[in-house]
Amino acid sequence: MSDTVPESEGLQGAAVEPEYDPAEPAPLNVPRTPTGHAEVDVRLARLADADHLATDGHVEVYEDVHRGLREALTALDARPGPPVPARHPTVAPQ
Repeated sequence: MSDTVPESEGLQGAAVEPEYDPAEPAPLNVPRTPTGHAEVDVRLARLADADHLATDGHVEVYEDVHRGLREALTALDARPGPPVPARHPTVAPQ
C-alpha cells in the first residue's frame, strides 16, 4: 500500500488558479502641492500622467520630469545675481 495519492485523484477537489489578469492602471491620488515656481509646478503636474499608464510606462514619465527639474535648477544657477556695487578706488595718502 502506498501513501501517495494518484495525480488524478489529487486534482479533483483542487481549485483551479485563474489566468493572471493584472488590474487596470489606477491613479495613486498623491497630493502635489504647488511650489510657486511655474516651471517646477508644470513638471510636478506631469507626474499625474503616470497614473493612467501601466507600470512599464512610468519610467518615461519619471525620466522626463527628472530632466525638466534638473533643467529648472540649472537655469537658476545660470541667472545673473543682483548687481555688485562698484568699488571706488581708495586714494592712498601721500
